[in-house]
Amino acid sequence: MDEPGPRPFLYIVVCAASVAAGVGDLITAARERGWDVGVVATPQGLGFLDVPAVEARTGHPVRSAWRRPGEPRPLPPPDAIAVAPATFNTINKWAAGIADTLALGILCEAHGTGVPTAVLPCPNAAMAAHPAYRESLRRLRAMGVLFGAYESHDPDEHGRLARFRWEEALELLEPHRARRPPPP
Repeated sequence: MDEPGPRPFLYIVVCAASVAAGVGDLITAARERGWDVGVVATPQGLGFLDVPAVEARTGHPVRSAWRRPGEPRPLPPPDAIAVAPATFNTINKWAAGIADTLALGILCEAHGTGVPTAVLPCPNAAMAAHPAYRESLRRLRAMGVLFGAYESHDPDEHGRLARFRWEEALELLEPHRARRPPPP
């Protein structure tokens, strides 16, 4: 669905979870709904992606590390952010205000800039039972972060997860969708 004028820009933050390789489904769904998309991976999440395929799909470089002083920004500022899949580690660090990676820095900054952020958590049930995780979810919700229905995942006897509903992130963000004004 190509629309005239600038398309809103969606950052997809990808963490190191077994479903991360399926992020192409979210990229495709977002582009079909009129978003331009850039992917930011956690350092560990980067290893779960086919980076050349993601870059070909988005037309933008996959980001994982801070840019150097003076380097141009490779992605425009986000109009919205989808964190999918979101791991136990990322959720807890984000809630604590720890910005030790590019992905976490973007997430921590999003609160201060008012960028709508949707999260599809993907920890296993044992980690999701930890009291720090529950407190982190509470804190992020209080900050206005939008959460999908998935709060824990356990693999079946073959090591596969139930279907990860990537589109839920877009459904959560749709009421907050905004268009950037065209450049002067």
